[in-house]
Amino acid sequence: MQPAVRRDSNAGIVAGVDEAGRGPLAGPVAAAAVILSPDVPIAGLRDSKQLSVARREMLAAEIRAAALAWAVGWADAAEIDQMNILQASLLAMRRAVLALNMEPDHVLVDGNQCPSLACRVEAIVQGDCTVAAISAASILAKVERDALMQRCDQEFPGYGFGVHKGYPTQAHLRALEVHGVCAIHRRSFAPVRRLLES
Repeated sequence: MQPAVRRDSNAGIVAGVDEAGRGPLAGPVAAAAVILSPDVPIAGLRDSKQLSVARREMLAAEIRAAALAWAVGWADAAEIDQMNILQASLLAMRRAVLALNMEPDHVLVDGNQCPSLACRVEAIVQGDCTVAAISAASILAKVERDALMQRCDQEFPGYGFGVHKGYPTQAHLRALEVHGVCAIHRRSFAPVRRLLES
């Protein structure tokens, strides 16, 4: 089902924001900010987790081409360890919004927490299922982070980052036992921390 487009005559320029990668043991958290064009609707937008890899990548290309503006922000593993995953996710969201080439008047964020921004910010629980711009941001964040983890698979072979994207699968946990902790692992996350302390 296509998410509804929020129509608020007082909203001005609206950006949707969502993140990807809160749960993995390795790699950064990514956030995307998207300002959709009201004149160029994109069919099939929904929460990125409800889409196949191929469909996500097709929609991501369409979003990049049709959106009025889009940007991706990151917070790396060291920042996650320093400030915790929630604060790092909010930082990545803030970076994504600030990287847009046009300034939004109103930012709609998936979830129940908002990054600190100068404009109006509204948190919407399950916004990635109900707000088109947030769905678009969800897709872009997921596609961009997956692509980065594919590159990490080349830089850190043996962990399977290209397959599990850093999530705590059995294969990833076995690779951690065999190869140890690498530079992009989140040292504050329990399975990694336990290895470092053993």
